[in-house]
Amino acid sequence: MPVTARTVRLLMPVAALLFLGLALLIRVVDDGALRQYSGTALYASMVWAGVLFLRPRMAPVPAGTLATVFCWLVECAQLTGVPAELSARSLVARLALGVQFDPVDLAWYPAGVAPLVVLHHLVRARAPRASSQRSLSPVASV
Repeated sequence: MPVTARTVRLLMPVAALLFLGLALLIRVVDDGALRQYSGTALYASMVWAGVLFLRPRMAPVPAGTLATVFCWLVECAQLTGVPAELSARSLVARLALGVQFDPVDLAWYPAGVAPLVVLHHLVRARAPRASSQRSLSPVASV
């Protein structure tokens, strides 16, 4: 099956929902470090899915880098107090922006993205692309 931008765009919301479901499941069964750190890593995984939803043709390393940098920027923004103020008014803002800066989270964001970058690279390397199929097709040159 060729990997097309449409296929990626359709799969990324499903992936984000799976990451969210896993995070919520962990919250139900654990109230400690696993809950905190897996939530941080899975948040980064959802951001990665968002990056590929918006840019489905993006290569694995740039997509992972963009997702990680976005997470770091959101985490560092917590130093300003603006996310905490917004989070006090909205559950969605609390989930998306967090409340307070935690330097440990800076390490967990890449931990959530790195396995997906590897998987993305493996899938991309093994699956034929729609563009390469068209360029090899005799109909494409007509």
